[in-house]
Amino acid sequence: MEPKPAPTGPRAARKRQAVVRAARDLFLREGFGVGMDAIAAEAGVSKVTVYNHFGSKEALFTAVVAGALDEPLHGEADGPDLSALADAEDLRAALTEAGRAWARAVRADEEGRALRTLVATELHRFPELGRAWRAHGPAGHHPAVADALRALADRGRLAIPDLEVAVLQLYSLLVFPQMVFEQYGTELTEELGERLVVDGVEMFLRRYTP
Repeated sequence: MEPKPAPTGPRAARKRQAVVRAARDLFLREGFGVGMDAIAAEAGVSKVTVYNHFGSKEALFTAVVAGALDEPLHGEADGPDLSALADAEDLRAALTEAGRAWARAVRADEEGRALRTLVATELHRFPELGRAWRAHGPAGHHPAVADALRALADRGRLAIPDLEVAVLQLYSLLVFPQMVFEQYGTELTEELGERLVVDGVEMFLRRYTP
């Protein structure tokens, strides 16, 4: 039996956002074991509404974490605007500046850091989370990055034969080092972080510039 499509429209989008925000708060406070009834009550919606949008708690948890990964890429005045890359006159300069802002945003995102720690903890207790995460795919984990790279490819500014690989490579070059270092209780120096961004952009463009 095919799953029902998620509700659409402005009202549905507001409810979905409320559910994700509520789930994020509760997962951080109580872990993955929190009940869907509690999430629905926190969001001010029915449990049926939660399931209509996400289908399962694993899917909801995946949406929460994926949203946190991409959150530094939109909504903040000093954050990177990846959506503008396709129109940038100098793509290298624009991507480098976006990479700097992205790295700064990741370093400053304490709640995102807490969610990544939560994922590492809960995967041992709830292996179904790992299966749900793998099924989501890299482009689904990082939709803002995927959309930006897709736009650059559609304009002919980059040649990207495998979008999922390119998404992971850009993340790996620009922001994964920030995340790895923090897991070990340390931080990259600003000077090393700058070198990683500049060289990372150069490596990415050498691979994907037509």
